[in-house]
Amino acid sequence: MKRNENNTDRAIRAGLAAILVAVAVWTGIASVAGILLLVLAAVLLVTAAVSFCPLYYALGISTYPAPHRTRHPRVAAPRSS
Repeated sequence: MKRNENNTDRAIRAGLAAILVAVAVWTGIASVAGILLLVLAAVLLVTAAVSFCPLYYALGISTYPAPHRTRHPRVAAPRSS
């Protein structure tokens, strides 16, 4: 899998997952809403951990920066005198 999430995106996902877990506990973990929130939190945590989001992949989105390519200058051939 190719990375498609940058570190900011991963941090936001982890933060949202923590909030969703707190709301799930407040709602009641055994309730339908609580279970759905926990599942969504788990998905966010897993995608943050592996730096890959299948939805981003399907939509062709990537927040991961492209690698820097260094351009090497051409070496001039020695001049013959």
